[in-house]
Amino acid sequence: MAAHPLVTEYLRLGLAFDRLEEGFVDAFTGDPALRREVENAPAPEPRELANTAAALRKELPEAGLSAERTEFLDVHLRALECSGRKFAGDDIGFVDEVRAYFDVEIAPGDEEDYREAHRLLDEVLPGEGALADRITAHRRADEIPPERLRECVDAFSGALRELVRQRYPLPDHERVEYEVVGDKPWSGFNYYLGNFQSRVAINSDLKQHMAHLPALIAHESYPGHHTEHCRKEAGLVAAGQDEQTLFVVNTPQCLMAEGLADLALKSIVGPGWGTWAQEIYADLGLRFDGERAERISAASANLLSVRQDAALLLHDRRRDADEVAAFLQRWSLVTPERARQSLRFLSSPLWRAYISTYVEGYRLLGGWLDASPDAEQRSDRFRRLLDEPLTPGAIRRM
Repeated sequence: MAAHPLVTEYLRLGLAFDRLEEGFVDAFTGDPALRREVENAPAPEPRELANTAAALRKELPEAGLSAERTEFLDVHLRALECSGRKFAGDDIGFVDEVRAYFDVEIAPGDEEDYREAHRLLDEVLPGEGALADRITAHRRADEIPPERLRECVDAFSGALRELVRQRYPLPDHERVEYEVVGDKPWSGFNYYLGNFQSRVAINSDLKQHMAHLPALIAHESYPGHHTEHCRKEAGLVAAGQDEQTLFVVNTPQCLMAEGLADLALKSIVGPGWGTWAQEIYADLGLRFDGERAERISAASANLLSVRQDAALLLHDRRRDADEVAAFLQRWSLVTPERARQSLRFLSSPLWRAYISTYVEGYRLLGGWLDASPDAEQRSDRFRRLLDEPLTPGAIRRM
């Protein structure tokens, strides 16, 4: 089935951005000849890419595509137009940039929520000394010995894969390979390779914690990014929606994917995930207090907006890096080193707005899932996130 001409132009446009910034294209599983054509073409001009995105948006209403596909392409072309303007040097306000990229409105969080989170954490981790020191000591005790990380990753990947395949069937030959890397601004990253294969990189620069690892594997693999890519490739792409072969950063697609992935563990295991994880660690000879981990996670949910607030301070209010790092330390209860690692991510020209995908994605999709009347409908809604080309606007209308 030949791709729709406008969709082919959308793919060519998205691929051209990788010529401006390597890594802008997160995944492309479409026609290799199209990618080679773009790679061998003259270097693109950012302003021309922005103009092309705007022109394609104008053509969309008459393109004869379904309403669902038209909406998907419309918000993604708007995001690419903004990226083209940014690369061309236009001064775009941070809040406007986030709106154009991700189709959401952002605002500062409420410090009362952060104080409440600290109060709840104080109850879960009582003792002498400052709460930040107790949290740091707890996290240190929760670190996975580096030499045990690989077997822990394999254990949780296998357990989650089994759960996912029972509820959300996957192709028989799907596979995830894990590698440990360093010098990255993130804790984990999924590289989707196409044909139902992923490579997941885990950052060795950041200590991996027992409480966090199940969520990380769920996020990157089962039922998060890898599962979503596989099911969309088997469904939407096989049905001719070639726009789904392209995944570029700073688009609504990212907000939907990160929100889904951050809700992945909660959606596949649900309440009691701590006890579930405790049993897996016990089989590996590692001691883990699952109930306490779950209580800490629930208390920390009120700190969701802290990192987005930090981005607003840095890029909207133009505060200096030291002040923003201190803000992160105070409210996120992290070490200076961890605050600086977060600041590195927030300061990256490519990734600076991306924090909103986690904050607003979790908030938007979590609210929609939580509005389900029962577990069966919640599971069905999560399936829709995996399978359908939904946008933030579509979720808001539901």
